[in-house]
Amino acid sequence: MSNHPLAELSGVTKRFKEIVALDNLSIEVRPGELLAVLGPNGAGKTTAISLLLGLQQPDSGSARLFGQSPLVIETRRQIGVMMQEVTLAPELRVREQIDLVASYYAAPLAPDKVMEMTHTAALGDRPYGKLSGGQKRQVQFAMAICGRPKLLFLDEPTVGLDIQAREAMWGMLRRLVDGGSSIVLTTHYLEEAEALADRVAVLAKGRVIASGSVSEMRALVVRTRITCATILAVEQVRTWPGVGSASRDRQRLHITATNAEAVVRQLLAGDADLQELEVRRAGLADVFTELTQEAA
Repeated sequence: MSNHPLAELSGVTKRFKEIVALDNLSIEVRPGELLAVLGPNGAGKTTAISLLLGLQQPDSGSARLFGQSPLVIETRRQIGVMMQEVTLAPELRVREQIDLVASYYAAPLAPDKVMEMTHTAALGDRPYGKLSGGQKRQVQFAMAICGRPKLLFLDEPTVGLDIQAREAMWGMLRRLVDGGSSIVLTTHYLEEAEALADRVAVLAKGRVIASGSVSEMRALVVRTRITCATILAVEQVRTWPGVGSASRDRQRLHITATNAEAVVRQLLAGDADLQELEVRRAGLADVFTELTQEAA
């Protein structure tokens, strides 16, 4: 497998009047990975995807798709897209919607196969306009993958899905990556990125402020959350070495620690009847919160 990026923004700046949406942004999508692009509202996630798709043009810098301009038709036939805002003909049936999109590709999947893969077979003969919001997102996903894309762009794909439908889509995304596809995923669900991503890029104010694997991102925040039921006074615990913060919620003590092992040892030494001890390292949500607060 080639190591050349499938998609790449290099030093891209994009303005909308006085608003700087992207500020000298550089980001790449590598073969065989799921890249999760995270950031608060207005960070530039959707704008970055629009540039990679050729829907908008950068004010400066360059956008490349399979080493070429995103406007080249041959590059477009290698991608699938599911944007956040989608308008489709309401009178067309689901099968017709998928068949129409599939006609743009040289060797697409058959509509029945796509609907089987995406659990939308029961919707095949229903008019698109009669579907619920969650059902429409499932159909949009089926349309995005019907052309066997090498690179799939998914902008907030699981918004509006129930838990079962979301987990089914997660499973399909894993199978696509295992089969050699690359995926760019923007999401507000941090547990989604944590469960799926090979690599994460965090955007804030149009810049990449951190990127790496989930493990590498966790390492940026050296802290652990500890909870327990104890008689120890919260004021006392706050003074211990390695404790960043401590608070009490009824009988449970909540501690943020930079040296979890030392704090746990002191807890056990200070309270022989300590119960319900839980130790959890920083998750992606903790990293995201800290990074974006610093950027703000």
